[in-house]
Order: sequence, then structure tokens, then C-alpha cells
Amino acid sequence: MEQLQQENAQLRQAVDSHAVVDQAIGVLVAVHRVVPGAGFEVLREVSQHTIKLHSVAEMVIGWALGQPLAEPVGHELDAAVQRHSRLDDIPDPPG
Repeated sequence: MEQLQQENAQLRQAVDSHAVVDQAIGVLVAVHRVVPGAGFEVLREVSQHTIKLHSVAEMVIGWALGQPLAEPVGHELDAAVQRHSRLDDIPDPPG
């Protein structure tokens, strides 16, 4: 029974974490006008250079609500958004 309760708690945490990441992607899509797939890549890249993905996502949501964005997360976020925005601005080849 204890093992089932532990697995249930882990599943709840995973679902909650996924929702937070999805909300942060929505912030990036709305504010920085990146496509959703690029929004996830931005979060992933920032987390590789700073803190866990879930924590980055929470910070992005907090930033959208008016909280300051801690460094180095802010710096990494700006750089990742610029990398992915440039890729999105390249026109598709003709034909």
C-alpha cells in the first residue's frame, strides 16, 4: 500500500510539473512570440545552464506576474530566446 501511495504522489508531482512547464511555454509564446516547440527548447536550454526545468518554468511564470527574474536565469533566457527567434525568422526555402 505504501508503494502505491508513493507512486501516486510521484504521478501527481509529474502532472503538476508538466502543467507549470506548459504555462511557462505559453508565457514565452505570448511575450517573445516563439512557437511552442521553441518555447520548450528555450526552457530546456536555460535549465541546462542554471537550475531544474521545473524551477525555470516557475520563475518564468513569476516573471510574467511581475516578479523579478533572477540571474543567471534572466541572462540565459534572453540568449536562448534570441537563438530561437532567429531560427523562426528564417524564411522557408521556395518550392
